[in-house]
Amino acid sequence: MSDGTAAVEIEHLVKRFGNLTAVNDINLEIKEGEIFGLLGPNGAGKSTTINMILGLLPPTSGRVLVNGIDMQKNPNLARNNMGIVTQETVVEPELTAEQNLMIFGKLYHIPEPELHRDIDFALELADLTAFRHAYAGTFSGGMKRRLEVAKSLMHAPGLILLDEPTTGLDIQNRAKIWDLLRKINKERDITIIMTTQYLEETDQLCNRIGIIDHGKLIALGTPTELRQKIGMSSIIEISAGRDDLQKVAKAFERVGLEAKMLGNKVTAPGGSNATKKIEALIKELSAMKIQIHNISMHEPTIDDVFLKLTGSEVRDTAGEYTGNNRSFMVRGGR
Repeated sequence: MSDGTAAVEIEHLVKRFGNLTAVNDINLEIKEGEIFGLLGPNGAGKSTTINMILGLLPPTSGRVLVNGIDMQKNPNLARNNMGIVTQETVVEPELTAEQNLMIFGKLYHIPEPELHRDIDFALELADLTAFRHAYAGTFSGGMKRRLEVAKSLMHAPGLILLDEPTTGLDIQNRAKIWDLLRKINKERDITIIMTTQYLEETDQLCNRIGIIDHGKLIALGTPTELRQKIGMSSIIEISAGRDDLQKVAKAFERVGLEAKMLGNKVTAPGGSNATKKIEALIKELSAMKIQIHNISMHEPTIDDVFLKLTGSEVRDTAGEYTGNNRSFMVRGGR
């Protein structure tokens, strides 16, 4: 039960679609004021979980509490304090940035004096003040995404949920979104829940991370705690031509390393004597006359944790059922 510090509480949450169990008895508490990352392979249950938090899907069993309010019993009251940024950017291209925000604010019945103040604040926060009278259809992908985030803040929510907020953006625009989310979290004390396909984002942004696989919450903690949990030492990576990868993996095995092939590289935990393992690998590969493109050693990242726990980077799948992914609107006071 809520102790006054939980923004979201998930209790024994289950969602079944016929014989498929998409979410399987998840228990999770997300604290007020934190940035929480929800990770998992494709089809793991992330989007289904998010849709149940939003009240867009009813759980088969269990419940979701938002600020202590049961989403199933009083969804409109629970949603009043929530904002959402979906995977698809939804802005009106024929309207200016200011008009996009004004329409959204009026749908929430924000009084006129407050509405103009809130628009000014949202544009400044999203670094779009200079473009307030520009049509959204002329914006770059990154600017549209920042406008979408600004829209989610118009009704002053205490919690926002972002579903892969930087997908399709280049690294510069992703960094701007990261800065925007940090400012939202610190300056407005807004709790953020986000899913992402870029695992380094969780290292950059998240206070804690939950990893879901096959509908179960298999790991939970800070990025540092998750690295410690899997007990991984330095990671050795070798890239080579695609035709040589199997041979490189064999060389890893010959020197006592458990190899995995990812794209054009082979990777493995190096153990306590990683430097000596690299020397042995170079000798093996030289004897096999294999041309190495690159060899490196680094500390474990969240990518390494994810790979270790789920066994894959992205599972090939037709995708999980996400129900109706439309955004919601609560037409009421703030």
